[in-house]
Amino acid sequence: MLALMWAGAAEAQTPPPADPGASTAQADSTTAEPGEVIVTARRRSENLQRTPLSGSVLSGTDLAEKGIANVDALQFGTPSVVVNNFGQGIDFNVRGIGKGEHNTQTATGVITYRDGAPTFPGYFQLEPYYDVANIQVLRGPQGTIVGQNATGGAVFVNSNDPIIGGGYRGYINGNVGNYSQFGGEGAVNLPVSETFAARIAAYGLRRDGFFNVKGPGGTKYTGNNGDQRHAAGRLSLLWKPTSQLSVLSKTDLVYLDMGAYPASPFQNYYKNFPIGSSTPNPTYSDLYDINLNSPQEARDKFFRTILRVNYEFGGGMQLRSVSAYAKGNTKYRADLDGTAALTPVTADRTFFDSVDERQISQEVTLISPDTGRFTYLLGAFGVWNKYNFLAPFQFVSDNSSAPGAASEYRLQGINPNRSLAAFGQIGFALTPQLKVELGGRYTASRSRNDVDILQFGTPIVAEQLTKSNDFSYKASLGYEASRDHYLYGFVATGFKPGGLNVPVGLGIPAPFTEETVTSFELGWKGYFANRHIRTNFAAFYNKYKDFQVIVGNPTLPVFGLEINVPGTTKIKGIEGEIEGRFGGLTLGLGFNVLDSKIGQFFALDQRGTLSLAPCLPATGPATALCRNLGGNDQTYAPNFTFNANASYDFALGNSTTLTPRINFGHVGKQWATLFENAARGDRIPQRNIINAQLALRHGDLTVTAYSTNLTDKHYPAALNSGLYFAGSPRQYGLKVQKAF
Repeated sequence: MLALMWAGAAEAQTPPPADPGASTAQADSTTAEPGEVIVTARRRSENLQRTPLSGSVLSGTDLAEKGIANVDALQFGTPSVVVNNFGQGIDFNVRGIGKGEHNTQTATGVITYRDGAPTFPGYFQLEPYYDVANIQVLRGPQGTIVGQNATGGAVFVNSNDPIIGGGYRGYINGNVGNYSQFGGEGAVNLPVSETFAARIAAYGLRRDGFFNVKGPGGTKYTGNNGDQRHAAGRLSLLWKPTSQLSVLSKTDLVYLDMGAYPASPFQNYYKNFPIGSSTPNPTYSDLYDINLNSPQEARDKFFRTILRVNYEFGGGMQLRSVSAYAKGNTKYRADLDGTAALTPVTADRTFFDSVDERQISQEVTLISPDTGRFTYLLGAFGVWNKYNFLAPFQFVSDNSSAPGAASEYRLQGINPNRSLAAFGQIGFALTPQLKVELGGRYTASRSRNDVDILQFGTPIVAEQLTKSNDFSYKASLGYEASRDHYLYGFVATGFKPGGLNVPVGLGIPAPFTEETVTSFELGWKGYFANRHIRTNFAAFYNKYKDFQVIVGNPTLPVFGLEINVPGTTKIKGIEGEIEGRFGGLTLGLGFNVLDSKIGQFFALDQRGTLSLAPCLPATGPATALCRNLGGNDQTYAPNFTFNANASYDFALGNSTTLTPRINFGHVGKQWATLFENAARGDRIPQRNIINAQLALRHGDLTVTAYSTNLTDKHYPAALNSGLYFAGSPRQYGLKVQKAF
């Protein structure tokens, strides 16, 4: 839960949200002084500038002004965040850590919360941001003050809540754009009684695909080229029978027909091939010009319901409960070779899956009042997640030249996971300016496989269980040097549970164990120019043990195997944010400088020359094919990211303002695999994205002309199975919004 308030001197000239009804947490939070950002992610109303953590906060208005419609674009609005979309899943990293392995058995190091409850960990990541009150990105290990453990960070997405006594108010928004885009969203607050209110929000989008797809020999392609059809709705109910008790429920229904996730062989992106040579590439083509000979499909549908109950005892102590249930189905069909060639090698390289996922979570916290020198928080948390790979064998990977079942890997069955935890944190103000906080968390996790496999026609049964237990902690010290400057430091540990490998005909493979991190951070937060400028800077150093990676199976490297890196992986860096407001002018920038080094271990890159010689992670031996990867960069961890924005409100009189805005995001070069083999497309190029808007506001009516990726950069966003997945090209259009 999160609330945002910026009470700077220029607030009257800053465009407010379309609907000023913010979250219940915001309404109940303390009054902000000029320039303050109030956050409640730590289950208390706190000034971000006086909190010992590194984080970024974006209001619903910020999201609209920066063109951030879903998690894909979040990397261009906050520092240290990198998102690489490869279709049915994403690599979402904060400070180089998160979800870097393309599978379901690996837990994510970055937890996303929707209205206080953790969301699905792997699938269903492109849920749109609509009717959002605010988003907060917390960087570094999390777990001593909130539900699920995280080694990289946590993202809190909070939608607008109903407002009791708020009247009938809301907004409606419509937009049109290129690629035949047509969409809209809206929300309305419904006062039912003096103790009860409802809010209804809806979202829809229709857009043609970005891709020009042709079939064999240049014939017309009859499959889907990525046409989008989205629909989502949310019903929120708030009941406050007394001043002490509040009950809030939210139910979301989401249907996302992405059409397809077309992708092309990485080598087609380069004008010269081999990469770096002067030899013209005969297969060179634009990322959006693709040839395929297999059908494509990409669709997510799910629902989620959340119940939050808060009771305040006499004296200010609070008991909070957050319960959630979610269930969905994801379906994906792809042409794995990314070509329309009909040779034996490429004719049938395809993938299909249809997977159900269910998740139940429960968190209970007891929170002390904020007024004393001594504060505490005690909590218990549980999450139960189950993947159901549907029968009959609706997970099919055909990555061979042999036709039919002899080349297919098929799977059906379930993979249930459970995590139970108890956590707590205490704080003590040693002096009015100096406060120490100590927190701890014990987590017990388990994962089970109960699946049937048909590997090249041979049946395999996989029944296996693994458990991971861990105690993690955080110790922080915060010092208020003056009214305008705050210093902090902490040491914290984090934990990501182990999991199971799927058998590949060589017996039951060993599980991979838990991954742990020890993080050190120093930070400085300050105000300047009579609080017109707000700054946040942090330096961090993380040591990871038993880092989880996927490499070629040491015994049979044509298959993958998830292992733990024997050596210590180290990630360090600095990051900062600066925001300034001067009359109608708003300026902002953020940056991250990162250095990562994987611990020493040996692995065989199964792409290319086939080798059946042993390549053991701890000992190798090192050969031309069995490589020592120690010291290589972490995947999807660019050395530099940067974002900046600027806007100015021109007052035209008669309650009318004209506001031009520009946003720039830079994500540096990054490696898609630990092998750092540029010849195989592992080096993802840097991306520089400019978004621009021109908004005319008259009273409650706003008309906005917009463009995302203004310079129409065509860039690969991710590499998977030898294919480049393209980022979004230039989009432009017109939005009309009416608040009431």
